[in-house]
Amino acid sequence: MNSTQTHRKVASQRRIAMATIIGTTIEWYDFFIYATSAGIVFAQLFFQPAGKEIALLLSFATVGISFLFRPLGAFLAGHFGDILGRRAMLVITLVLMGVATTLIGVLPTYAQIGIAAPIMLLVLRILQGLSAGGEWGGAVLMAVEHAPADKRGRAGSWPQLGVPLGFLLASGMTALMTGVISPGAAYLEWGWRVPFLLSIVLIVVGFVIRRSVDESPVFAEIAARGKQAQVPVVTLFKRHWYLVVLAALVFVGNGTLGYMTTGGFLNNYAINVQKLDTTAVLLAAATAAAVWFFSTLLAGYLSDMIGRRNTFLIGFAFQAAVVFPIFWLVDNGGLPGLYTALILISLGLGLTYGPLAAWYAEIFPASVRFSGVSVTYAIGAVFGGAFAPMIAQMLLEATGSTTAISLYLLTATLLGAAATICLRDRSGIPLGPDHEAEQATGATIFSQRATTREHAGTGN
Repeated sequence: MNSTQTHRKVASQRRIAMATIIGTTIEWYDFFIYATSAGIVFAQLFFQPAGKEIALLLSFATVGISFLFRPLGAFLAGHFGDILGRRAMLVITLVLMGVATTLIGVLPTYAQIGIAAPIMLLVLRILQGLSAGGEWGGAVLMAVEHAPADKRGRAGSWPQLGVPLGFLLASGMTALMTGVISPGAAYLEWGWRVPFLLSIVLIVVGFVIRRSVDESPVFAEIAARGKQAQVPVVTLFKRHWYLVVLAALVFVGNGTLGYMTTGGFLNNYAINVQKLDTTAVLLAAATAAAVWFFSTLLAGYLSDMIGRRNTFLIGFAFQAAVVFPIFWLVDNGGLPGLYTALILISLGLGLTYGPLAAWYAEIFPASVRFSGVSVTYAIGAVFGGAFAPMIAQMLLEATGSTTAISLYLLTATLLGAAATICLRDRSGIPLGPDHEAEQATGATIFSQRATTREHAGTGN
């Protein structure tokens, strides 16, 4: 490869990195601004007639209900992504998310139009769920399938970085509105709408950037040969259902703990139970998101050196060690304790999130890969994140302490670790359509390898 080709390849990699990071940041900003608002404002404005405690549960339930529609979004995006291409799905999901988020910003409240208000809120949240279900698979495949085999971990961490960045942006914007621009009653009256309306500007930026990148080389090769699967989701579940189950459980171990913060539970607990200042809590969440960003990036690099599975196991061990101390810190340490707890959570989340994109891409065969990664991620999110805030709130109300919540988080972490042990590390496996037979076998410790070649020096 001459210097001109090398320069073009590096420039292309940078465009892809920017497109996936910026696009997923916008997508998840939209998703998280809802979750951030659920514990602070939606219970009061949309569900208040149900009573304080029930209103809060209903508000958290709308966060979770959207997750039930993420698999549908994943099925649709996976189907068309394996047939029409990765890039088209990236643009469509981005626009859908932005429209839904912007419309939430102009919704009338229960006091203005009655029961229609929470119904409309729920419909728009469902559209967000459909979009989020299809977004992730396209973004990670654009990043991983363009990357050299020995750099897939770090490339796969690019779209992953959009999640903590989106949470950072959502927490920061909400903190700005509650603490500076519209504190107190003004926030409930109109300030909460501003972060939602901002989405329309972000979508234009993301749309332009995502339209500028090339299609994934793996899909381009599949399309050129006319080898697209006719019904990829059916093929996926017929031949690789066990991979979907195991890989989804891996994400359950990450998502259950993650949605203690991104789902709004810890924010609400710190504000309403520990009586910490709202803006201070949101700033702590924003700080934790920054830590999550760097730990995710580090984990992507680390997985290229020691393997995806080893990185995950280190992360799950760390998570298991902190699920009890985090609540002790919040209960007894005031604001410094909250900062420490959120940072500990973020370190564990990064280690079990950074390598996820590359590992998922290396698990599934090329012809059903978009469907595989999208559906698996969505199913893992349903069981690992969808109702985690609501379950935590119910456990708190039923027991009066956080011990049951910590046991719940520990169980999910151990499930994720067990599933991780059952999967093989496949770092460096060829991703193109010429290696479909190798990709389709040997992904678990229970199955035989297609070849005896060791991939990129990583162990099993």
